[in-house]
Amino acid sequence: MTLQISNPIWGKIDAHIDNNVDYWIKQLARLCAQPSVSATNEGIDECAELVATMLDEQGFRAEVMPSDGYPVVYAEAFGEGDGRSDKTLLFYLHYDVQPADSLELWDSPPFELTERDGKYYARGISDDKGHIICRLAALAAVKDALGGLPCNVKFIIEGEEEIGSSNMPAFVEKHKEKLAADACIWEFGGVDYEERPSQALGMRGICFVELSVQTASIDAHSGLGGSIFPNAAWRLTWALSTLKDQNERILIPGFYDNVQPPSERDLELLAVMPSEAAQLKEMFNLDGFLLGMTDSLEWKKTAVFEPTCTICGLTSGYQGPGSKTVLPAKASAKIDFRLVPNQTPEEVVSKLRAHLDANGFSDVEITLHGGGRPAKVDPDDPFVQLTNETAEIVYGKEPNVAPMIGGSGPNYPFIHTLGLPLVAAGVGYPGSQVHAPNENMRLDYFLLGTKHTARIIEQFAKG
Repeated sequence: MTLQISNPIWGKIDAHIDNNVDYWIKQLARLCAQPSVSATNEGIDECAELVATMLDEQGFRAEVMPSDGYPVVYAEAFGEGDGRSDKTLLFYLHYDVQPADSLELWDSPPFELTERDGKYYARGISDDKGHIICRLAALAAVKDALGGLPCNVKFIIEGEEEIGSSNMPAFVEKHKEKLAADACIWEFGGVDYEERPSQALGMRGICFVELSVQTASIDAHSGLGGSIFPNAAWRLTWALSTLKDQNERILIPGFYDNVQPPSERDLELLAVMPSEAAQLKEMFNLDGFLLGMTDSLEWKKTAVFEPTCTICGLTSGYQGPGSKTVLPAKASAKIDFRLVPNQTPEEVVSKLRAHLDANGFSDVEITLHGGGRPAKVDPDDPFVQLTNETAEIVYGKEPNVAPMIGGSGPNYPFIHTLGLPLVAAGVGYPGSQVHAPNENMRLDYFLLGTKHTARIIEQFAKG
């Protein structure tokens, strides 16, 4: 598909977006003011109802649907007018956010939209509430320019993305007829360090577990028990040391059996992607990367097509100021495994259990806190090409197309159960500080992401 750079409809769309930006920022402030922390269930039900209300206000038929976890907001509207298409576009988003901790590191209240120097600050403003408003603003602009929606539109907005979306696969399977569509715009998008639009075509899967061990009913005086009592902290440390060697090789037998290497097309895309190695080293103050890796195709491949085993947190004994001579009775570690095609969370848990048992750690318990399978989209799908072409027109730069990114999300059921191509478009940028204090969104990127989303909608209906 070759698109015309000059399109009078796009001029009308852009004017509507520019002229109504103050309204949409007020709507964003309204949404960000409602806490919705899935990790603690703070404000989840209230935010689901608010999202449904806001969708209703924009002309969508919205409902709050139950799931096996937190509620899911579903909404739909059908194309209007003589030129409407029978095609259906699905938007996947999430209304939940990360905890705002640590509050002392915020320069303004996290649940109060604050503007400073062209940036807007609030928890969830980029991940993901800014994207919800971006979609609504784009649809309103297209509807105004064309006199109605040019295609059928559906929304699915969940409340568990920040805690792993463990119930989303079952929800999609149960409601696959209701969610049926022809294509899907995913919950994120934006620009890279070079201000090029970013396209993410796949995500690694995840298996998040907690390992725990208890060796006594209570902590003991270390002088009493140090020589004769089992120590839960050491017990867990020894178990953890069996999972991975110093060369970053995961030692669980069979762990790599189902790993599918990147295709030649994947490697082609990686080869032309701009490197972020220098920016990452500067941002995180790194001396270098693991195993002495330098900026190369191998570095890019390892970053997204290698599975991982990451200790995310360790807890045992006394960790306050000063000293307290105790022998810990309990110890736990939170671990995430990032998975690549064709690994599954179920096989990882099974192999992990067998590995710990075989090494004498049958007393170490495994709790699965969530998981999802990896999945990726065909980079040559027409909807992907449409999204990339419209991005280049809006941003004036060729998109940076990633066949896979290192993070995870519930894309598998949308790709494999619903059979949809998924694309990214939106308001994010590398300095948005998602999941961190002072999460923010730049106004210029909000406008560009909204205009890009609107062009995708308009062209999708015509295709």
